Amino acid sequence: FTFDSRDGQSKIHAIRWVPEGKAIGILQIAHGMAEYIDRYDEVACFFAEKGFVVTGEDHLGHGKSVVEGGTYGYFCKQDPATVAVRDIHRLKKITQEKYPGLPYIILGHSMGSFMLRNYLFRYGSGIQGAVLCGTGYVPQPLILSGLMIAKVQGILLGDKHVSKLLDKIAFGAYGKRIKNPKTGYDWLAANEETVDKYMKDPMCGFTFPVNGFKTLFTLIARTNQTENLQKMPKELPVLFLSGEEDPVGDYGKGVKKAYSDFEKADMKGIRIKLYAGSRHEIFNEKNREEVCKELYSWILKRVEEYQN
Repeated sequence: FTFDSRDGQSKIHAIRWVPEGKAIGILQIAHGMAEYIDRYDEVACFFAEKGFVVTGEDHLGHGKSVVEGGTYGYFCKQDPATVAVRDIHRLKKITQEKYPGLPYIILGHSMGSFMLRNYLFRYGSGIQGAVLCGTGYVPQPLILSGLMIAKVQGILLGDKHVSKLLDKIAFGAYGKRIKNPKTGYDWLAANEETVDKYMKDPMCGFTFPVNGFKTLFTLIARTNQTENLQKMPKELPVLFLSGEEDPVGDYGKGVKKAYSDFEKADMKGIRIKLYAGSRHEIFNEKNREEVCKELYSWILKRVEEYQN
């Protein structure tokens, strides 16, 4: 189905997976950079079979939310980092209207995890749990210098300029720990099948234009601000999930740093789980069944708390 984006002009493509019997809860998924929501079909089906309504949208500039002739990775002109988060919230409201009174969990992967972290200090009091998957930490000076380069490139080359320079600065070192890499995307998963599929998919792996990088860097910069972290609801259960070999999370160090920022913000119900041998896309690794089962038991606790 589609709904109107908060940018005031785009249509957002979304999917809903519906359980056969009575629904016990809702899981919304915010996908990562240069991919789209239907890649989460296996995870969504797993949870739908357990009684959850699962939903998610293709963010602006991604998947089927890109109009014919549109630029992949281009969000919108005015404050795209806020619009992207508001689109997630709009889907939540649409879903709740259709399925009122159910506990609501949101999972964000990679760029989607930074969107979700922004969501938590804007709208966090309206959900029962958050799952931050494949997230990380980028020091504020580094992210601000990236933003400055993006702004300069935007002025000189335009916001739709596909920025190989920013791509190299942001992700160029991601394969450095992999011995004998076969592709530039081996850091995504140790599971070669996942990497092959990703590389063959025309809706995956595109390089962001300047506008996309501005959006991503702004989302990350906002998660570093103490006043934003303080706005998160203190009692909200938050689960950090990552692969120990994920360069986005600096091989666990960045995930632990993000976790400790939540601790300093006095977040009470936080948990962290790092999977040995797994890289960035833990839902596409060979141990994904184990990941889904552990996530399910955590989400089920949120459902029980809500019912009590």
